Amino acid sequence: MSLFERWHLDKPLFMALVALAVVSLVVLYSASGESIHFALDDALRLLIGFVVMVSVAQIPPETFRRWSVPVFTAGVLGLAAVLAIGAVRFGARRWIALGPLSIQPSEFMKLFVPMTLSWFFSRSHLPPRLSRLAGATLILLVPVLLIAKEPDLGTSLVVLLSGIIVLFLAGIGWRTVLTVIVMGVAAAPVLWAHMHHYQRQRIYILFHPEADPLGAGYHAIQAMIAVGSGGLFGQGWLSSSQAHLHFLPDSTTDFAFAVFCQEFGLFGNLALLALYLFIVYRGLRIAFAAQDTYSRLLAGSLSILFFFDVFINMGMVAGILPVVGVPLPLLSYGGTSLLIIMAGLGVLMSIHSHRRLVN
Repeated sequence: MSLFERWHLDKPLFMALVALAVVSLVVLYSASGESIHFALDDALRLLIGFVVMVSVAQIPPETFRRWSVPVFTAGVLGLAAVLAIGAVRFGARRWIALGPLSIQPSEFMKLFVPMTLSWFFSRSHLPPRLSRLAGATLILLVPVLLIAKEPDLGTSLVVLLSGIIVLFLAGIGWRTVLTVIVMGVAAAPVLWAHMHHYQRQRIYILFHPEADPLGAGYHAIQAMIAVGSGGLFGQGWLSSSQAHLHFLPDSTTDFAFAVFCQEFGLFGNLALLALYLFIVYRGLRIAFAAQDTYSRLLAGSLSILFFFDVFINMGMVAGILPVVGVPLPLLSYGGTSLLIIMAGLGVLMSIHSHRRLVN
């Protein structure tokens, strides 16, 4: 038995994640102004993330199934606690302070919602009937509305997307999909009326960033300058003028991909995108090979959600999606979001390795 098998790890997926972690260290060292302290801090966070992933991989999928409802309940209670006693930062109440640490419960729902909906659908035959869809919709809307109340539109949409992915994988018909789309379009004016001013501004700036170049449109404009100036081959490592001259805000977090684009260009982007797509491919292969409905739904939803996290961040940096504060998985500097992503990848490892043990 190899070391990877002993630790319940999928070797190709693990090696791809290590390669992505190395890219993160390279990019964030440059984006931070060549700060060794920042690079070491990022390395420590990545190491903790890998420890979380390996630890989660040791847990059998059946345990995840049993704990789906309890962790979802704890997550909802955490969201309620945020609204009651959470710390306010930048005009939003999203964090619970625990001594020197701050926890963002909404990030946990990116994992807990797919776990719970996968459990819910695995208890009956698929495709689900209308009554099951109604129950699943209720499960999904509770955390989404609580997160939107914080307000955190970006995370609420990602959590909503994670649930919709499970619904789609459960086999809902195209007629149901089209009905939901029509209802969503019809509800758009109501949603717009209840949005905060800054949320409306983000959508408007998506189409007209030049309308407020030093205000709401500043992030989008600077990111597009960084992406465009990279050309085919990039300006070279440690040569991102937008980051080093402090034109690009959040260059180590939400806009780390813009720094990568400026330094490594189009061909570097294609290589990075290929690495991300390989990770998604491995996740989907694990889902296809899973031995039960719960594992298939959970592995499939986590893999597709990982893809959408990448798509949303890259689209945001490229100016085709509004700025919603979704980090690029593993590449962006992060805390709670990184740990949740690595925990989700650990779930994929568990589903893969424990399936082989059963055989």
